[in-house]
Amino acid sequence: MPTSVRQLLETKGPELHTIAPVASVYEAIERMAEKGVGALAVTSKTGRLQGILSERDCFRKVLLKGRSPHKVPVREVMTREPICVSLDSTVEDCLRLMDAHKIRHLPVMREGRVVGMISMRDLVAFLSRERDQAIHRLEKYIEETP
Repeated sequence: MPTSVRQLLETKGPELHTIAPVASVYEAIERMAEKGVGALAVTSKTGRLQGILSERDCFRKVLLKGRSPHKVPVREVMTREPICVSLDSTVEDCLRLMDAHKIRHLPVMREGRVVGMISMRDLVAFLSRERDQAIHRLEKYIEETP
């Protein structure tokens, strides 16, 4: 049975790191470094998703263009209308979307609100655990088979 994003978030934990669109890119970079994440959900005061800001956005749209991260607001460089998934999406759905759109982070939505973030790192860790468990089950089966 395919694993859902809901199940993945239950394992990973639903912690969501956000930033306001009016915050500076520097503040966003600080928050990403502090939290150990590669992207932040950009949310309004009401919690609605406005976009997503990734490390790539910061490097490509600010630093490589010679702009000051202290002066550029997040709203100017965030990715608007990011590709999102629902709690019922599967791990396979996430992998397909990330591959097709060349992205590393997917906001998870429920009833129009962002409730989590799935990263490529989360998916790789999940698939690695799944592989290890499958190997363990096979080894156990081989040991128990006469």
